[in-house]
Amino acid sequence: MSQDNSNLSNLEKWHTVIANKDMKLLREILDENVEFHSPTLWQPKKGRDVTQYILKMVIDIFEGFEYHREWVDGNNLALEFSAKVDDKNIKGIDLIRWNDEGKIVHFEVMMRPINGLQAMFEKMTKHLQDAGFAPK
Repeated sequence: MSQDNSNLSNLEKWHTVIANKDMKLLREILDENVEFHSPTLWQPKKGRDVTQYILKMVIDIFEGFEYHREWVDGNNLALEFSAKVDDKNIKGIDLIRWNDEGKIVHFEVMMRPINGLQAMFEKMTKHLQDAGFAPK
């Protein structure tokens, strides 16, 4: 049965994507020209396809992912999270900007500490290279 997400707030839609690993809803809420800034990539990636791929990959790589605090300022969200990558504990912040049509137009991730970021970098680089989104 399909769920109608049209009346949910942007924050509720994002939490639904994460809780249900809902890639269909993720695609619906990503703007075609979304700009994604990753702590593991030198330059931002632009476009729905690569952003959806990266976010799905991150959802699959993170273990024990959990949001702790969130700040909402109009169309801007800041979400503090923790997770594990292999045996490394990480903390981070997702900065998400939505347009007035309810689409994500900017997504930026910041993470610490460096050893957790390095573990994430290694896993993401391999996945992105295998998918053709990054040079080998």
